[in-house]
Amino acid sequence: MGYLSRLATFFGLVLLAHAGYSAHEHTLLHSNERLASSSLALPHDIVIEALVSLVIVSVGLVLGAPKLKPVSWSEWAGQIEREGGARNPYRRLDERYGFWDVRAKRKEFADWVKGDIPKA
Repeated sequence: MGYLSRLATFFGLVLLAHAGYSAHEHTLLHSNERLASSSLALPHDIVIEALVSLVIVSVGLVLGAPKLKPVSWSEWAGQIEREGGARNPYRRLDERYGFWDVRAKRKEFADWVKGDIPKA
């Protein structure tokens, strides 16, 4: 479906560009006339062309998208752990400067309360 989806997307984009150009021309032609504010709206054919072109572009993009893979959070997390965290998107949060490690501070406070930490 690659060729059909690309063709539909291209055709939809051409229609969308034509609708945009038509809207621009319409506003230029009617900007000098002193008309009521209700007549300054775009004609229905331009609006319909824009909406139809958006639907065609959307259909073309959906048809051209690759098949979705089943996603399981536990499988994804296990894969990241097996790879050693190289692809972990949250790794930078743990390694940034000034990051306050709550667990370490909690353990440090518990040790201080128990009196296990020698005074400096």
